Amino acid sequence: MPPIAIPAAVKFVLGTVGAAAVVHWLVKEVRRINEELDRLKMAPVVEPVAREALPTLRRDPLSGEWRVM
Repeated sequence: MPPIAIPAAVKFVLGTVGAAAVVHWLVKEVRRINEELDRLKMAPVVEPVAREALPTLRRDPLSGEWRVM
């Protein structure tokens, strides 16, 4: 089978179309991500948890074991 010769103009057009498709996809992805980030910025903030009310691990001074206190 003889090699297929593709003219330089056709190669250029195919490359340009491919590059345009990649740029189009990239722009859509950037817009989608920015919309998602904006949506998260507008979400209501959850009130912080009082850390003192949560149980914590502390070392028992008598036995040396870690316990939830």
